[in-house]
Amino acid sequence: MNKYASELIGTFVLTLFGCGSAAIAGAALGTLGIAFAFGLSIVAMAYAIGDISGCHINPAVSFGMLLAKRMSVKDFFGYVAAQVIGACIASGVLAFIITNCVKLGDYTKTGLGQNGFDSVSAVGLSCSGAIIVEIILTFVFVMVVLGVTSDNKTSHLAGLVIGLSLTFVHIMGIPLTGTSVNPARSLAPALVLGPNSLAFSQVWVFIVAPLIGGALAAVVWRALHSSNVVTDK
Repeated sequence: MNKYASELIGTFVLTLFGCGSAAIAGAALGTLGIAFAFGLSIVAMAYAIGDISGCHINPAVSFGMLLAKRMSVKDFFGYVAAQVIGACIASGVLAFIITNCVKLGDYTKTGLGQNGFDSVSAVGLSCSGAIIVEIILTFVFVMVVLGVTSDNKTSHLAGLVIGLSLTFVHIMGIPLTGTSVNPARSLAPALVLGPNSLAFSQVWVFIVAPLIGGALAAVVWRALHSSNVVTDK
């Protein structure tokens, strides 16, 4: 249960501070500021809970770990449940904060840092484009996670490396989709905004595509790290 509690807390922090930065101060922070808010959240949580749960705080990362045979099926479902609950609590808290800001007022107008495509995308990215972008960004991110956590020589740097990697995929992804690479972080704002919202109708992309990206990363990582049999002649 400590692992699951850690994942809940970590995903809460990531969603509140990452999505909160986008919703409350996105215009002032810009792409780089929002990207660093997400990245620094990972760095902070990695060193806070990494030794307890591994600090996945992302169903796509957990799915990659499952397929890479680095976690059990039981833990996978426990992690994902905790991650979604943590993200939903964070989105609810963010909605409450925005509602109590006189100069902001309505969280349905400011948004909750949700993802989107077509009219929601800053550059008008299509649905098919969003799927491809999210698969690629998640693939890269999960490959980094699998790589840096696989060797004790680099594991002490994992929090920093993973946080910076999340930052750099956000730099490209924010203008395109708002950057998901994390189904929990995308599902929570959509649920709070409600079934009639555009975010809710589009959220399937940001659940399916990151999971595909995570799965591909696991398959490629295992293939690249498989033992080669060398025959001496």
